[in-house]
Amino acid sequence: MEALIPVINKLQDVFNTVGADIIQLPQIVVVGTQSSGKSSVLESLVGRDILPRGTGIVTRRPLILQLVHIDTDDRRKTSEENGIDGEEWGKFLHTKNKIYTDFEEIRQEIEAETERISGNNKGISDEPIHLKIFSPHVVNLTLVDLPGITKVPVGDQPKDIEILIRELIVKYISNPNSIILAVTAANTDMATSEALKVAREVDPDGRRTLAVVTKLDLMDAGTDAMDILMGRVIPVKLGIIGVVNRSQLDINQKKSVADAIRDEYAFLQKKYPSLANRNGTKYLARTLNRLLMHHIRDCLPELKTRINVLAAQYQSLLNSYGEPVDDKSATLLQLITKFAAEYCNTIEGTAKYIETAELCGGARICYIFHETFGRTLESVDPLGGLTTIDVLTAIRNATGPRPALFVPEVSFELLVKRQVKRLEEPSLRCVELVHEEMQRIIQHCSNYSTQELLRFPKLHDAIVEVVTSLLRRRLPVTNEMVHNLVAIELAYINTKHPDFADACGVMNNNIEEHRRNRMRDLPTAVPRDKVQSIILDGGMGNWRGLLKKGDEGPAGDRAMPPNPIPASPQRGHAVNLLDVPVPVSRKLSAREQRDCEVIERLIKSYFLIVRKNIQDSVPKAVMHFLVNHVKDCLQSELVGQLYKTALLDDLLTESEDMAQRRTEAADMLKALQKASQVIAEIRETHLW
Repeated sequence: MEALIPVINKLQDVFNTVGADIIQLPQIVVVGTQSSGKSSVLESLVGRDILPRGTGIVTRRPLILQLVHIDTDDRRKTSEENGIDGEEWGKFLHTKNKIYTDFEEIRQEIEAETERISGNNKGISDEPIHLKIFSPHVVNLTLVDLPGITKVPVGDQPKDIEILIRELIVKYISNPNSIILAVTAANTDMATSEALKVAREVDPDGRRTLAVVTKLDLMDAGTDAMDILMGRVIPVKLGIIGVVNRSQLDINQKKSVADAIRDEYAFLQKKYPSLANRNGTKYLARTLNRLLMHHIRDCLPELKTRINVLAAQYQSLLNSYGEPVDDKSATLLQLITKFAAEYCNTIEGTAKYIETAELCGGARICYIFHETFGRTLESVDPLGGLTTIDVLTAIRNATGPRPALFVPEVSFELLVKRQVKRLEEPSLRCVELVHEEMQRIIQHCSNYSTQELLRFPKLHDAIVEVVTSLLRRRLPVTNEMVHNLVAIELAYINTKHPDFADACGVMNNNIEEHRRNRMRDLPTAVPRDKVQSIILDGGMGNWRGLLKKGDEGPAGDRAMPPNPIPASPQRGHAVNLLDVPVPVSRKLSAREQRDCEVIERLIKSYFLIVRKNIQDSVPKAVMHFLVNHVKDCLQSELVGQLYKTALLDDLLTESEDMAQRRTEAADMLKALQKASQVIAEIRETHLW
């Protein structure tokens, strides 16, 4: 178990080499307000004065402190290899292999490195300083010292210094693999502890929070911290440990940490004899070591999974960056072929990368055909925009100067063509939507299917231009075909169409039934010539009187214009015979009602036939003239336009940062693989 902490230190070293914090390693994060004694607690654990001292905010950058316990043999071996004179030393990550044996020099380097990044105006930075201390007097720990919580900016500090520090603290303690060391001074109210408050925000159950109460010797006379240390004031699951810090006078007089620990032990024995063995700096160090070991053991399975997943992701990323190009001609042909294949596969639904957030490619085209286009056509009213007056006017215009005995066919053709023409706009919109989707497929292939193209931005742009140009050329051809499909329907109104003939047959049967019913209802005393006159008036011609008995209604009420003109001029005014006759507001006669409703029924019947034809033929035309043509010609079009010797060097020019990204990905993959080996060694040695 003890060897688990050095393993985490080794993992930290691995990821430090690539400057990455993508893996959240187990560590102890020290949190507290300014002057709460955080620095003194850390120095007590180290056993040396290594941290900057002063008034106000002193810790202005996170300090990741790794304590490494070394035994006598390891110390002697390392001293001989590196020429180190001493049993304790330190190393900074930013100074590479430089070894510090003078701990005053370590403190000065921390100050210098802090000012180098954060400046000398008391500002803070989230870029950490990495320090590793090797000593036979420490236990294996990884600690993070953060800036103290403050409320009021001082000097040149930004106005939002409180928010900046709080965000920095939350960033580190939000790591689920961290243990929070909440430091609070004993001479303050425990119930108002800012450290415990911020810790509870990210760890509401307190499963990874340990409280440290400092300055036990500075409490008011007649008071003690017994209730606090026993957890009676604020319970903390991992426990509450009290310590005694060195005072500022002790520091000024160069009192050593070892002497301070001895005085602390004496104070605890005198003031808290029953709790002395469960408090103090040494007990705190052992407790932190034990908690960290158990925490590491619990975190390792998830840590191993995370490392393996990241290794696979970086391997895939590195593969997408590819190797430097040797054979440019073969590489260009390979990329062109792959893009064309992925484009066609996206349409067919067999692409390697299938979109799950929204419809894409062939699926969206299918949706456009059968949902968008189909529903739009079904929403077109066969008689939309057509009033009873329009129908009546068309019938009267088609009869000319002579009253007609039959409803003229010309009026039907005129009106039905007008309605069929309305199907052209949604049909052309269908072509436009499919064209837009095929344009979107280009971006889909670039983002998901052929990431190699990201290496060569000029080749990517050239491919996009070629495919866009091909789609642009096919758009007018497809529109023309769809326009012709509607024009074909308008060119010949086939009243002998089987479906239309069936509709007419049904209505003729209704006519005959209507005639027989009227004859049956006539009195027997009516003369024969009158019977024929009545029947002819109700059933003359092919398209007259096609209504079932009882269907007659106030058809003239559908769309009569307001403000009707009187039927006869007023007395004393001349009559202008050149005025265009305007329909008057009157109730239509029975014959006019029948004529209008016959035409409307025929228009609706024929319109539904044409709509069915258009709904079937337009998607077929779009597939043939646009979708399938682009699929069939895409490969040859790309090769013909781009596969040229003169274009090889230009098209296969990598983006400027590609080489750098390839190197970074390779370094990260190497670090992850090394980390995976480190964890595998833990299993082999039965540490886990």
